Amino acid sequence: MSERLSLPGVYVHLPFCPYICPYCDFAKWPLRRSSSERYTRALYAEIETHAPLDAGTIFLGGGTPNTYDASVVAELLARLRERFDRNATVDEVSIEVNPELVAPSDFVRYKDAGVTRLSIGVQSFDPAEIRTLGRRHTPEQVASVVAAARAAGIESVSIDLIFAVPGQTIGSWERSLAAAIQLDVDHISTYGLTVEEGTPYAGWQAREPRAFFDDAGEAELYDAALAMLEAAGFEHYEISNFAKPGHRSRHNVNYWRNGEYLGLGVGAASYRGGERSVHTRDLTAYMNAIEGKSAIPSERERLEPLKAVGEAIMLALRTAQGVDLTYFKERYGIDVLERYAPVVREYSSEGLLAVEAGTMVLTRRGKFLANDVCGAFVTFE
Repeated sequence: MSERLSLPGVYVHLPFCPYICPYCDFAKWPLRRSSSERYTRALYAEIETHAPLDAGTIFLGGGTPNTYDASVVAELLARLRERFDRNATVDEVSIEVNPELVAPSDFVRYKDAGVTRLSIGVQSFDPAEIRTLGRRHTPEQVASVVAAARAAGIESVSIDLIFAVPGQTIGSWERSLAAAIQLDVDHISTYGLTVEEGTPYAGWQAREPRAFFDDAGEAELYDAALAMLEAAGFEHYEISNFAKPGHRSRHNVNYWRNGEYLGLGVGAASYRGGERSVHTRDLTAYMNAIEGKSAIPSERERLEPLKAVGEAIMLALRTAQGVDLTYFKERYGIDVLERYAPVVREYSSEGLLAVEAGTMVLTRRGKFLANDVCGAFVTFE
């Protein structure tokens, strides 16, 4: 059956953190009360600049959204719903949290404000790896957060984990996976560590490259995650994401289906009407523009039709459903197998792509090399 487009998603970037992790290159700043209050006012003003629309999902990301008091989160969600949920179309509201910063009462307030999904930035359950990653929580705090979220009635609880951390072993990785499974959460995301330019980790890697995993070592850790999580009843529905039945991230599924989304806040990205835009990552420039009632400095790109198709294929291949060939022909007017025949032949012959029953999907081996395969469709001319 062909997929149908979802309603747009709304993403809100809350960029403040109590501390900065050494591997992170997101748009983020250490928490200062004056800046955070000014930023909140700017967000409220930006919301009002957009025409009302019916959204399908709302996602509060960061940064660390729960550096804000739960009452501020509730007020922000109320304003978002007033603008983007006019006909009660929003069926998923997500918030990212750090486990050491929440109190049990926060989850009751989140629930009352309409939050349905919690994404907990755990990254590891191993104390040594937690320190290496610059995090400050304990495994016991994670368990308490999950229990409190359950008690408050939050519908879906997700945990993020990172693999290929310097010093990690296959044993320590499997213990982190087992700890997450034992907490009986609904969703687990597993991300291979990416060393981003300009971060402290980039300097570390330049000084000590052998401290970091090579592709073969990373693939071994990824394969362990697939085996353990699938055996525990999780559906591997996207390259990095595993969900119990009924608990996929609908907000992210909209991204992977190449649906439209609106980004609010510093550094936030939008994709609407075939145009992609990204707000400035300069916090002061963002707030000054809002306060001066001028356009937010942004980069904009209108995707050429073939580039849009290549990116849509890349996104779809990341999912378990893969590329629905009939749907792509209906939506884009292109026969994928014909237009991209050289790419399909190459990666099919290498055992990385499979075409069957009207779909094109990554094989299990192809998932280990997804960046190469997906990138070939984006760059093909």
